[in-house]
Amino acid sequence: MDQADDVAGSTPASGDPDRFVNRELSWLDFNARVLECAADPRVPLLERAKFCAIFSQNLDEFFQVRVAGLADQAIARVGRTSPDGKSPDDQLRAIAERVGDLVDRVEHLFLDEIVPALAEVGIVFSSWHQLDEDDREYLVEEFEARIFPVLTPLAVDPGHPFPYISSLSLNLAVVLRDPLTEERRFARVKVPPLLPRFVVMPDGERFVPLEQVIAAHLDRLFPGMEVAGTFAFRVTRNADLTLEEEEADDLLAAVEMELRRRRFGAAVRLEIDAEATPEVRDLLVRELDLADEAVHESAGPLDLGGLWALRDLDRPDLKDPPWTPVTQARLATDEDERLDIFSVIADGDLLVHHPYDSFSTSVEEFVRQASRDPKVLAIKLTLYRTSGDSSIIKSLIRAAERGKQVAALVELKARFDEANNIGWARALEQAGVHVTYGLVGLKTHTKTALVVRDEGTGVRSYCHIGTGNYNAKTAKLYEDLGILTADPLIGADLAQLFNFLTGYGRNVQYRRLLVAPHPLRSRLTDLIDQEAALGDRGRITMKMNSLVDPTMIDHLYAASQAGVEIDLVVRGICCLRPGVPGLSEHIRVRSLIGRYLEHSRIFRFANGAGPGAPLTYIGSADLMPRNLDRRIEAMVPVVDERLARRVDEILEVVLADDALAWSLGPDGGWRRVTAPGAPTTLDAHLRFQELALARARRPEVDA
Repeated sequence: MDQADDVAGSTPASGDPDRFVNRELSWLDFNARVLECAADPRVPLLERAKFCAIFSQNLDEFFQVRVAGLADQAIARVGRTSPDGKSPDDQLRAIAERVGDLVDRVEHLFLDEIVPALAEVGIVFSSWHQLDEDDREYLVEEFEARIFPVLTPLAVDPGHPFPYISSLSLNLAVVLRDPLTEERRFARVKVPPLLPRFVVMPDGERFVPLEQVIAAHLDRLFPGMEVAGTFAFRVTRNADLTLEEEEADDLLAAVEMELRRRRFGAAVRLEIDAEATPEVRDLLVRELDLADEAVHESAGPLDLGGLWALRDLDRPDLKDPPWTPVTQARLATDEDERLDIFSVIADGDLLVHHPYDSFSTSVEEFVRQASRDPKVLAIKLTLYRTSGDSSIIKSLIRAAERGKQVAALVELKARFDEANNIGWARALEQAGVHVTYGLVGLKTHTKTALVVRDEGTGVRSYCHIGTGNYNAKTAKLYEDLGILTADPLIGADLAQLFNFLTGYGRNVQYRRLLVAPHPLRSRLTDLIDQEAALGDRGRITMKMNSLVDPTMIDHLYAASQAGVEIDLVVRGICCLRPGVPGLSEHIRVRSLIGRYLEHSRIFRFANGAGPGAPLTYIGSADLMPRNLDRRIEAMVPVVDERLARRVDEILEVVLADDALAWSLGPDGGWRRVTAPGAPTTLDAHLRFQELALARARRPEVDA
């Protein structure tokens, strides 16, 4: 039966909440697709373990932020329902059921498939009980030398209150018996977070969970006591950072205070060894003030995020083939030549597609040359997330030290990067960089850089506008787009945007850029409606991370009903139901999950510049209420025809992929485009590598 037949006769009407998929359950479906990469036998073994780690870390963040927010609403008895009509309690119950299934799935994959497969190639996960005497002797020495000195046992009794359990820390619940009094006692031992999750044996290919090594030596921590039971557990706490506007006179101080508060957020999840006794389970539930639904029992090791450590093994046969990002032909030089990147950009716009095109020889080189060029007067840049050893930060500091005007908009509220960004902000300020921290109530999420250069005949602006962060590390893992341009209109718009961010202003006008929260929403809805007015001559193609905004979804539904063909590539959350008769039968939704994280945002309207004249934007915004209404975002039109063809090619590839792609049905369920084990014809990530290599060889096709 066709998927559309499942919902025939029950088409959701305008205003019917059934026309939306629940946001939280859609995110869990995305994480389930990530997990299925761990199940795919075509994926190299260590990469499959990596996907288990990504799944685990994704779920941690989901509980820290999304589940924590729903729990707060449920406690406060907030009457608001989600667009699909679910109350906070309804969503929490549905989440608990779905997460239970996913945890069972990851345990099965890891314990029953990945661990045995790794053992066959010499990488063995061993328990303490599986070790021989020589192995145990080695671990005794490791324990005494590296582990024991940093352990702190904490007893719980009338003289010792229940200890604070930090979020996401791995712990041992220890039940002790006093041999003299027969009294049973409880203690907690925190597994040191700075030590490796798994202890590596001398052969380099056997791993023992750190908590098992500690559990085998509890007599050293509790001398004279009998250990009646040892059970691993882990607590997740509310980590969402909320700032009251009246607190934010000094945003830096406010964020630092909120980071300290985050440490003491309410518990929202307890992960515990499935073998834990009711005595231990009940004590933890009571002391952490949790409901039974917040308890997740696990038969496997807790915190599979530690599997990232396996990526350091020297086993290239078990990993994806290495990929070195290439330098586009226009940016390539002979060894004895020095590239003038400003001359290259002045000759024509550049489109860079990471991780296929090198971030280092394009974006980092752009900022590096700007910092050294005596003709450069000013550099302005937004920083949302950046890497620990950031070349761009160093370039900004160097530029300020040379007397250039340097302004950096550092977003202190970038979730889970707040402390890192505070450190960078202070380092930049000490070097003389003008640092601002964004606007109260708005996150600065845009990825923009402006370089102002005195070229003798006048001042010229050079710009970079991208879909990804100024982060060299993620530029090797995240698929993103960026444009380097000397377009004077874009330069003027960026100057306006930076003045707005660092100064004051209202109703700022832009000629090329679409900027949120002001004209972006209205302009996108106008473009969708413009295609709808052309009926079956209309065509919309969009690629993004998430599609959540109800108003945008309703405009897309209306366009579909008018006959517009719509293709959506949505990596993560999608609250739109495609293929529903009478509502969305002209809409198709797919998601690509693979080696690289699809992160670019592309919005193409076949008649956006007039009948038969397409208009394409790239930028930092997803179609979510927070991006459209509560963030500073920027999208840039792809004006150069060469670049527009490149972007069209990218969309064609992701729409033709049958190796990494999933499709969304009208029932809200995701299905692989090609069944596991069936032959495929196009892997988008491999195809983009081929195209990048071709661009490096042929300047005439380089953009």
